[in-house]
Order: sequence, then C-alpha cells, then structure tokens
Amino acid sequence: MSEVAARVQVVMADYRDSRQGEDILALMDEYARDPFGGGEPMSDFCREHLLERLAEFPGAFSVLAYDGDRALGLVNCFMGFSTFACRPLVNIHDVVVSAAARGAGVCTAMLDFVAREAKSRGCCKLTLEVLEKNLPAQTAYRRSGFKPYALDEELGTAQFWQRYI
Repeated sequence: MSEVAARVQVVMADYRDSRQGEDILALMDEYARDPFGGGEPMSDFCREHLLERLAEFPGAFSVLAYDGDRALGLVNCFMGFSTFACRPLVNIHDVVVSAAARGAGVCTAMLDFVAREAKSRGCCKLTLEVLEKNLPAQTAYRRSGFKPYALDEELGTAQFWQRYI
C-alpha cells in the first residue's frame, strides 16, 4: 500500500455541503479538461447546476477521496436495475483521480467503498464504461475486480453506444 493510500479517507459526498460541492466541481472540471474526459473545461451551465441536479436526482450518490483536506478523487454513481438478476445495480458514471494522486491506490479505495455501499443496498453488481484506449483506467478497474462484460465469450464483449437527443 502506498503512503498516500494509507492516508486516504473515502466519504459519501453531501451535494449540499459547500466544501464538498467545491471539491466535486473542481474534480469534475479536472476530468473534463483531460483528453479522456473530452479535453474541454466544464460548462458554466454544469458548474452552476450540477450539484443541485445531482441532489435531486433519484438514486444518485457520489464518493470523495481525501488526503487530509485535499480532495484526491471522485466517483459519481447512479442506481439502476438488472432485469436478468431482478435486483438493483450501481452504474459508476464518472471516476476521477486527480493527476497528482494517480497510481497511489485512490481509485481502488473509492471503488471498494462503492462496492460496500452497493452491497448494503442489495445490489447484484457494479457497472462502468471505459474508453478503449484509456489503458491506465482499465488497469485500475481490473485491479478492482472489473472485466469487460460478456454473456458468452464467443459472442464478444458489450459495447457502449450513445445517441444524442
């Protein structure tokens, strides 16, 4: 375990707490500016409305990782449902580890926290998406027990598609 990982404290975020809100917005902006997050700063609209909308959205929750007072990471999650298992699931929508803290076990600590929370909510699994060429993230996710989704290996793995409306 790294020196940083030993000091990391992961907490359930409170969207209405001003300090945690500032940390969520700063980490989301850092993620948005990264090439794997789109390479653009977070929009003014998102900066102004994200926290209130997350607080109001059913099934949304986030976790923050801290080293003392310094925010190192963020995971945004949304409750979903597995029709095949007939149980709830947690979809991990954003995973952010500040550039200065990458490789120190912060991601693992946050994903382990989310897994415990999901288990306490009766969930059957965690899901997430990752870009094909984001190899550092894939390595971190595999370390935490994730693998590409496949019902039958002969049919291949699932792909994440989108359609803007």
